[in-house]
Amino acid sequence: MTKTNAMRILDTAGIEYSTKEYEYDENNLSGSHVAREIGMNPDQVFKTLVARGDKNGINVFCIPVDCELDLKKSAQVSGNKKVEMIHVKEILGITGYIRGGCSPIGMKKKYPTYIDETAILFDEIVVSAGIRGQQIIINPEKLIDFISAKEADLTKE
Repeated sequence: MTKTNAMRILDTAGIEYSTKEYEYDENNLSGSHVAREIGMNPDQVFKTLVARGDKNGINVFCIPVDCELDLKKSAQVSGNKKVEMIHVKEILGITGYIRGGCSPIGMKKKYPTYIDETAILFDEIVVSAGIRGQQIIINPEKLIDFISAKEADLTKE
């Protein structure tokens, strides 16, 4: 296993985590597929979404893989009137990561980050390690603290 940038950042910070590798499918990069492949509850597996707010630019939202981001709630918590998902072609340039391998840890810049409030219901959650086929398993409170994320209700009912 090759260490990703996200893993090296956690190592440098002395934050405990473990990893899971899986066989990714280029035609199915869904978080639900990832959860099945690594044998984890989809409620514990979080996808990282990037949106542009009309007032403050880029914002990062981490939500469970089986959920849909509520753009109205996301705008409200991020201090915007509206937010729109960035285009897939913009992901690499903005975050340094590719679709299906976007981690909330170690993006090109420090963007305001929000994580769904359900994360703290678990002892550990899963986020991308920054490449397809690799996931980081981490305590949600340690992750929230490290990336300075704010907890919020972010998903559609």
